[in-house]
Amino acid sequence: MVDANLNRCREGLRVLEDVARFILDDASLSQRFRRIRHGLIEADASFLSHRNAVSDVGAAEPPARPRGDLAGLVTANCRRVEESLRVLEEFAQLPGVMDSPDSTDSSGFKSARFDLYTLEKELTHRVLRRDRLEKLTGLYVIVDTAFLRGRSEVDVARQAIGGGARVIQLRDKKRDHGALLPAARDLRQLCSREGVLFVVNDYLDVALASDADGLHLGQDDLPLPVARRLLPGDRILGVSTHSVEQAVRAQAEGADYIGVGAIYPTASKDVITLVGPEMIRRVKERVSIPIVAIGGIKKDNVSQVMAAGPTSVAVITAVVAADDVAGAARELVNRMKSHPEQANGKAD
Repeated sequence: MVDANLNRCREGLRVLEDVARFILDDASLSQRFRRIRHGLIEADASFLSHRNAVSDVGAAEPPARPRGDLAGLVTANCRRVEESLRVLEEFAQLPGVMDSPDSTDSSGFKSARFDLYTLEKELTHRVLRRDRLEKLTGLYVIVDTAFLRGRSEVDVARQAIGGGARVIQLRDKKRDHGALLPAARDLRQLCSREGVLFVVNDYLDVALASDADGLHLGQDDLPLPVARRLLPGDRILGVSTHSVEQAVRAQAEGADYIGVGAIYPTASKDVITLVGPEMIRRVKERVSIPIVAIGGIKKDNVSQVMAAGPTSVAVITAVVAADDVAGAARELVNRMKSHPEQANGKAD
């Protein structure tokens, strides 16, 4: 029994370690799982003589149900390891069960179990953030209330999604946060039903209260490390950047994606820094997180922007201020798809 539970621990930890290493490319998380697994190796070796896999009745158990997704796989293997560690912890307290000099005592199993509780949360959040980031492709429409022309945020967003938008951001520089919250909640429900991302601009409290998928900050907003700490670990965090240095710093401070711009002159900001499409190429050489091009992008220049290889393209007036919102979004999406490197909505 002890041998079987040690096996379950090591096998489950290897799965979790490989998710962190190969899928998330997170060396720190991978090493933390490895340390727990290696701590069980010596204890495992002392029980090899008791192994009898041929006659184990558990070998005839039906196969496990499909996990469904990566988060389900992580949860299943964390539970498997946690339960096995608890069994080992309990039986290690009985005399004569684990008296080998090489065996881990009950306190070691308990310590590993509590370490895993923390690691499970971190790994699950990283996986869920990764799932959200996979939707950060194609057309990113910023529903700026200053350009709605009397239409509601939800109506404009619904039309934009109908035209192919993959991300909706709510941006409002004038209303009080409390007055903005109902619109944010309505947009969250719409985006959830349609399977697109919903991001709130600037306001952490509105993002939290509306259960948004993420928050987008400017250079003069809440410091990135503070926002990363306060935002739930499974939500994405983006930041606007205007230089290679800002982009590199944003990635180091925990941003999940960066906005790069303003690519061209834009009416949505009074004071802007123009960087041109070439900045996208320069930033791509220094960062590995997704890049969203923004600033003055229209149907006539989107091809130039796409040639630079961003992950996504953000627009405001080109869609939100159009008479035919869905048609404007659809035309932009079609022009974006005409680039081979963006055929799947992703950068090369």
